Amino acid sequence: MAADGQPQHRPGALKQQNKTHKSGRHRTKGQLDKDTKGRVSVKVLSKKAKQNAKKSDRRNQALQLRKNKRDEVLAKKRSRGSAGSPPHLVLILPLCNGVYGNDVLELIKTCDDTAVVNTSDLGVIHISVPRFKQRFAFMVPEYGNLTALLDAAKVADSMLLMYSPEFAADSYGDYCLACLQAQGMPSALHGVQGLKAVPLKKQTETKKMIQKYIERRFPKEKCHSLDSSQEAVQLLHHISSQKLKPIHLRERRPHLVGESVSFELNDENSQEGTLKVSGYVRGCPLSVNGLVHIPGWGDFQMKQIDAPRDPFPLILRVEKERKRKGEAMDEDMADTKMEEDIKVLETAQPSHQESLQSEVIPDPMEGEQTWPTEEELREADTEFHEKKTITKKVPKGTSEYQAAWIVDSGDEGEDEDDESESEDGETKMAVEDEDDDEDSEANDEEEEEEDDGTNTDKGTVSFGNVEKYDADYDMDEEEKMLEKYKAARADEMFPDEVDTPMDTPARVRFQRYRGLKSFRTSPWDPKENLPADYARIFQFENFKRTKKRVLEEEKDGAEPGWYVTVHVANVPRAFMESYTAGSPVVLYGLLSHEQKMSVVHFMVKRLPQSTEPIKSKERLIFHVGYRRFAACPIFSQHTNGDKHKFEKFFKKDMMCVATVFAPIIFPPASVLVFKEQCNGDHDLIATGSVLSVNPDRIVAKRVVLSGHAFKINKKSAVVRYMFFNREDILWFKPVELRTKYGRRGHIKEALGTHGHMKCIFDGQLKSQDTVLMNLYKRMYPKWTYDPHVATPPNRTSAPLTDVYMDDISDLF
Repeated sequence: MAADGQPQHRPGALKQQNKTHKSGRHRTKGQLDKDTKGRVSVKVLSKKAKQNAKKSDRRNQALQLRKNKRDEVLAKKRSRGSAGSPPHLVLILPLCNGVYGNDVLELIKTCDDTAVVNTSDLGVIHISVPRFKQRFAFMVPEYGNLTALLDAAKVADSMLLMYSPEFAADSYGDYCLACLQAQGMPSALHGVQGLKAVPLKKQTETKKMIQKYIERRFPKEKCHSLDSSQEAVQLLHHISSQKLKPIHLRERRPHLVGESVSFELNDENSQEGTLKVSGYVRGCPLSVNGLVHIPGWGDFQMKQIDAPRDPFPLILRVEKERKRKGEAMDEDMADTKMEEDIKVLETAQPSHQESLQSEVIPDPMEGEQTWPTEEELREADTEFHEKKTITKKVPKGTSEYQAAWIVDSGDEGEDEDDESESEDGETKMAVEDEDDDEDSEANDEEEEEEDDGTNTDKGTVSFGNVEKYDADYDMDEEEKMLEKYKAARADEMFPDEVDTPMDTPARVRFQRYRGLKSFRTSPWDPKENLPADYARIFQFENFKRTKKRVLEEEKDGAEPGWYVTVHVANVPRAFMESYTAGSPVVLYGLLSHEQKMSVVHFMVKRLPQSTEPIKSKERLIFHVGYRRFAACPIFSQHTNGDKHKFEKFFKKDMMCVATVFAPIIFPPASVLVFKEQCNGDHDLIATGSVLSVNPDRIVAKRVVLSGHAFKINKKSAVVRYMFFNREDILWFKPVELRTKYGRRGHIKEALGTHGHMKCIFDGQLKSQDTVLMNLYKRMYPKWTYDPHVATPPNRTSAPLTDVYMDDISDLF
């Protein structure tokens, strides 16, 4: 009973019993803090411990990382142009024909009374400014020399773009900017000289016009006026304090801009000698046991590296005052002291020196049989007897042994043709179809030329400037271009479709082709039937891993900022004979393996201004990183599969992959593709970057054979015009068929002996449908690498781009 006399409630047997809370075997965060009492275990640096760190600890860690990065950037910025670093290299680029870079340079040289100005042997202007405690180096490349401009822009720290107050930039200036931005442009400043000469009412309009042009390519950039000394000093301050863009190509490789150059022949009769280049080391340390590259001339070894006295030091105010008081040395005494101060930093060691070998020397006996078969012995006997019956005209008194060494010109050509046919593994009837097309086009052109020569009248009529215009007109070049336009239009309308020859069996014509169940998933061995050129190249087991290891290698040698003299061995004599003033001399140190040949793939895209059709295996000029060479690439689609479709023409609206034999270069590296014209000019047609170095990348060419269904009965049909004999149908019977409307099928049997065949499909065919058969073969690049590219003539105008396809369409 309860205290109030009421009966007490007692729970029954069915009362709900709630489970007690079980925390598990782990301890809570609070319990862990109580147990550890501030002690830190070894696992505190693991990812799990970082996640368990307090919010305040994570905030402090982020602040420390940000502070370290900021200090690193500030230290790099403060050391720019100081005594322990190379001078700040500035490239002055006029963008209009009426603007002269030397006028701008004269204003900068005289803007500060305390500045010390010196000029190197190669025309580089050095200015030491005590006010900023920095030194600058200015280069003005020759106007119109695009090659010199691109070489100078690769090594410049900053660029000063000069605009005209009348036109801002002409067509050639805009063309130069397009090339520079595709190559990789350093930090740029924009200036205009002569703005005060414009009438006061038009100055605001002129500034808006120039600013509008700048914003097209450089958003949020402003233009600086350069008409007074004060404005020139402000420009120097902007150059010294601006943020520099990182260019990984030059930061990961040592390079040197020549200040003075001398050449010594190995002997009197030699065509090679030692090139001595003096300048500041930039980028990474330069080792004497490595290799250097001279753009346009190739790779070379070094003999030694000297360290002369710095001829362009950072002059402070005290030293400047001493020079004013006449305490400076006499020039002869200074030269004598410089010669005494020269020290040999490093001398090449043959045991540690990098080799210049760029190709693998294949073993001719590798893969040969140990003993000839009976058939080979019979063939050898027949060839021996045939050779015995051949009579040759030999000089009187020549023995049989001597006559055997005399080669007839006609026999030699036939043997070479036979060898080329045996290497390709096919007869004359089964050569590549692009070669057949080229031969047929060449024959057609020759026939047309003969006809034109017999039927044309050689008399000329003068109507104003008609004779002058026809003097520069090349009829042969126009005919070739017309044929190329026709072929490009046919390939666009009927991609990869080829007519089956009637006079040649299809099994012979297409014996190097194969059928694939699926282009994406069907297997294809990348080591199968490789050409002989693949025995001369190098291949990586894992390219990405090798690249990572090479870039992380510790480099030693001449440190960046040192003024050194590099002795380059075995440089051709023609280098000094062809050198012109205004072109920079640049040495690039190569990374490991970058002198070796391999199969290099470039991912490129055509410029919209380029309208001329570009065919595969056509000679093009490539500017790849620091290299410049000519090659005949093959083009393919940029896809994710293990097989990539070959493209006969370089199309405009898609990214293509150009494949060539070239020296290895580790990405990232920019690629510029130029087309060499008849007059020697180089026109930019495409830009891109290095994709990979992989000889196993399969580029497969597709050939489409078409047939017409003239008897249709539900899912079966009789097809004709794909083949013209019964044996070809039986040969290609395993290959799958498809139609333009998406039907799939196969050949069931041959009907008669004239190429009719019965086919079965997975659905009803339409009367207007076309039956197709896809055949594939692997394409390989040709060994057309040429490191010696002729320098194009100077030009002051951009390439002609006002070519419209509508005007050409009337020709078809």
